[in-house]
Amino acid sequence: MADECFTVPRLAALYDALDPDRSDLLPYLALADGLGAAEVVDLGCGTGVFALLLAGRGVRVVGVDPAAASVEVARGKPGAERVRWLVGDGTGLPPLRADLVTMTANAAQEITDPEHWSATLRGVRGALRPGGHLVFESRVPARRAWESWTREASHRVSDLPGVGAVESWVELRSVDGPLVSFRWHYVFASDGQHLTSDSTLRFRERAEVEADLRAAGLEPLEVRDAPDRPGLEYVFLARRPPDPPS
Repeated sequence: MADECFTVPRLAALYDALDPDRSDLLPYLALADGLGAAEVVDLGCGTGVFALLLAGRGVRVVGVDPAAASVEVARGKPGAERVRWLVGDGTGLPPLRADLVTMTANAAQEITDPEHWSATLRGVRGALRPGGHLVFESRVPARRAWESWTREASHRVSDLPGVGAVESWVELRSVDGPLVSFRWHYVFASDGQHLTSDSTLRFRERAEVEADLRAAGLEPLEVRDAPDRPGLEYVFLARRPPDPPS
């Protein structure tokens, strides 16, 4: 199940306005350009920001997300007709022969169940052409990002056009081994409604991820740094191995 901030229509409609700086996507655009990717699957596409950036460059894009409310927001954006939108996850991808599959932001860490994660990686392999690539990011566990997920550090009031003031903050709920759970709060000044969104992320070690990739038939190629968050993220680049010469 996706988090309420993606599945509840009132929250999904606010997602972009509450997080307008998406400079984190620029390295992914550069990677797609560098690989010459003509067909991309944006897995965990959310409200479609990255998928639409790619489509604007002439890339054929399939945007996939389990949250129907977020996909509906994406479908309502300018240029959305250039993207094929699917409500679903990586376990049911069609055989697309894509050049590249991306999972930006927290998409990979949102898949917390090991069996679901393995099935997702196998689904990605099936959607890639031989030699096609997968790229995704995952926070470095040793940096303990969750220690800053407090009300004091996150509290803000955003004045949003057509919505009014929205107060938001996060609270850490639990840390259970690699699983970190937290809750976002949203309070609408217009009517006083207080909505919450519960999330759990899985923090995976580099060696664990590389082993999972190999088990799914994907070849780990490189682990990069996120340029805008140095030392905080692993950015994994893998590929479906090319078919052997006939």
